[in-house]
Amino acid sequence: MVRGPDAYSERFLSDLARNTARLDRAQRQLSSGRRINAASDSPGEVAHLISLRADLSRTEQIHSNLGRIKTETDTAEQALSNAITTLDRIQVLGAQGASTIAEASTRRTLAGEVGQLLERLVGLADTQVDGRYLFSGDADQTPPYSIDLTQPTPISAYLGAGSTREVAHPSGIRFDAGRTAQQIFDSSVATENVFQSVNALRVALENNDYAAIGIALGTVHSAGKHLNDQLAYYGSIQGQVNDAVNIASRRRLDLQTQISGIEDADLSAAAIELNIATFQQQAAMQAEGRRPRQSLFDYLG
Repeated sequence: MVRGPDAYSERFLSDLARNTARLDRAQRQLSSGRRINAASDSPGEVAHLISLRADLSRTEQIHSNLGRIKTETDTAEQALSNAITTLDRIQVLGAQGASTIAEASTRRTLAGEVGQLLERLVGLADTQVDGRYLFSGDADQTPPYSIDLTQPTPISAYLGAGSTREVAHPSGIRFDAGRTAQQIFDSSVATENVFQSVNALRVALENNDYAAIGIALGTVHSAGKHLNDQLAYYGSIQGQVNDAVNIASRRRLDLQTQISGIEDADLSAAAIELNIATFQQQAAMQAEGRRPRQSLFDYLG
């Protein structure tokens, strides 16, 4: 008849298994730096840890998106600042051409410079960041405008699309990411249309039309006010983006701290636990090795 292990042996094997588990757990913590490496390490905390990690992943994605939006918004703001400076120069040229003592040749020269500045404005409308046309709306792979001063209508129709792009704030709200070149430079309101007003001034100077120069110069001035309003709009977007970036950064740090507090191992405690478990395992094995082994033949002698 074959007998199973006696009670002592069963207890020894059970204790040895528990001690081996302690030893393995301490070794995992020391090698990984984490207290929780598997769901079985702390079942009661795993669900909360998974939730925190999901929240961290979402926050990091928002933070990354905001970083790109910040670059785009800052670039757009700089482009509009340059456009305003360009328009200021155009108004100076227009004022020179509006002088009663300006000659036809002088006005033609001024018209040439205004044409160059109009090309610069179209170039600013076609500003890119990382291959994306900032002011083309949802059609951001297409430049919003082209220009050919040899044509009667030198500036093309708007080639972009409407803008439905929004920015996600860490709080969950969303806000507009920007405006199109059509809204900024090519407004349907004549007194706000930068391109049309500048081109009208160019043509008036080229034609030496004193009356038309005065009218066009007034329209350029009102278009300049519209351009300043667009710059103010982008300034407000910059403020929202910067605020969102700061909130996302703080939220990310807070989540990382919470996760660290749950899963990071106390390395000193793990090292002590490893030493204790190793010592107990060795002592148990030595004790088991010294335990007397007797069989039926020992009693028959």
